[in-house]
Amino acid sequence: MKTNIKVPFALGIGAAMLSACSGNQGQPGPNIIYIMSDDHAYQAISAYGGILKDLAPTPNIDRIARDGMRFDRCLVTNSISGPCRAVVLTGKYSHLNGFLQNERQQPFDGAQQTFPKLLQKAGYTTAMIGKWHLMSDPTGFDHWDILPGQGNYYNPDFITKEGRRREEGYVTELITDKCIKWLEEARGSGKPFMLMMHHKAPHREWQPGPSELSLYQDVTFPEPSTLFDDYSGRGAAVNQQDMTISKTMRLVEDLKLYRDPSAPKTTGLNRMNPEQAAAWDSVYNPVIRNFYKAPPEGDDLVRFKYQRYLQDYLACIAAVDKSVGEVLDYLAETGLDRNTVVIYASDQGFYLGEHGWFDKRFIFEESYRTPLLVKWPGVAKPGSVNSDIVSNIDFAETMLEMCGVEVPSDMQGRSMVPLLKGKHPLNWRKEHYYHYYEYPGSHMVKRHYGISTERYKLVHYYYDVDEWELYDRQADPLELKNFYNDPEYGSVKRKLHKRLDGLMKKYGDSEELAKSFLPEK
Repeated sequence: MKTNIKVPFALGIGAAMLSACSGNQGQPGPNIIYIMSDDHAYQAISAYGGILKDLAPTPNIDRIARDGMRFDRCLVTNSISGPCRAVVLTGKYSHLNGFLQNERQQPFDGAQQTFPKLLQKAGYTTAMIGKWHLMSDPTGFDHWDILPGQGNYYNPDFITKEGRRREEGYVTELITDKCIKWLEEARGSGKPFMLMMHHKAPHREWQPGPSELSLYQDVTFPEPSTLFDDYSGRGAAVNQQDMTISKTMRLVEDLKLYRDPSAPKTTGLNRMNPEQAAAWDSVYNPVIRNFYKAPPEGDDLVRFKYQRYLQDYLACIAAVDKSVGEVLDYLAETGLDRNTVVIYASDQGFYLGEHGWFDKRFIFEESYRTPLLVKWPGVAKPGSVNSDIVSNIDFAETMLEMCGVEVPSDMQGRSMVPLLKGKHPLNWRKEHYYHYYEYPGSHMVKRHYGISTERYKLVHYYYDVDEWELYDRQADPLELKNFYNDPEYGSVKRKLHKRLDGLMKKYGDSEELAKSFLPEK
């Protein structure tokens, strides 16, 4: 949908720009704030319910759901950070936008078409602040201020067009301050704006901020029922990964259990100033001393690590939630809330002990499904819930249509605007295509592609092994059993193979193409 409104030259350039991005009846298109955290599991947002909602609530993120729409089946195309970010920018699968994996990857091609560039052309002022993680300078933004690589939690470096500098403070709070400062400037520009606000948190190694250091130190979180999954009945990929809490999660780097609490810190903690270090040590040193007095073993050690993991991870999220509240409050105080869309998402899902794992990458639900909450004043019904299959491949198209900008035909997703308006198109997707490429690499999850429907998943681990798996989320919601060779699923399997072939043709993907991107065995 694109609105073309003739504006007399005498009205000036500003009015002409506003008209280019006008919605219906000549009204200016909405402002957009797209907030994306890194590795934020939907299980850790209280608006989604679950076993953590009462112990670690997210009241400010929940405000977006209360005032807008909660999407319960938002699936990513490739569950890893950089590729997900490239998909959001381009509206294209990894094999077309060229950014397939984080490791051994060429920088993102910033010359290609992105939705921020299209909004710029339509008269929007645009900004990217926070974690970029695409190995190249941002393009399509009037202003950008990004973390190098993964960035640091304490006293991080930031990169702008002017160069790189170190700033004192906690990264979540710094990003928030930068975004509100930019919003104040954008508010006076006379243009609609689009801000991409990208948090580092709660990415590994989960370092809580000064205000949240002791937030969950005395909380015991319930364990997921699959914390001690033994992976029986599943193939090599599930059994040979390297992402378990029991073996992969590190006592020192991840859980900060330095045997000598006075020893110099690593993993970014060595960037702390004396005041920050003293506050940190006052909380963590007693934990360290108690641990080494009688270190747990076996399953007890796994349980201990799980608790420490969640205490730090959820404390990082608490700072993000506070940040969201500050932004929402700013919008309300300035009146911008009446015409500003606020979107909250993560780059992908994350495991919080399910299957004994942390991290992401697999097509299984906790990794594959990402949170998505959208507040669109006057359009999305407050407190509404959508269960259609949507995807990060749809985000670019949705924001373009929201702003009255024509969606390019080569984008591969579909605008969610009808869903946000409460409509349910009969031809909305009933299936979703997934493709993960990064192997060998961190956590050693083998390459795979697959299809997900409302009920089933068909997965092919190719190249490294040749194994198929079929999951029935209705009969087996925890995804513990492979039904691929079960005779009772023969008809289901044949239909899923056919539908998967159709999706690969639709999106221009194939095993042969995938193998052309990858090194020889």
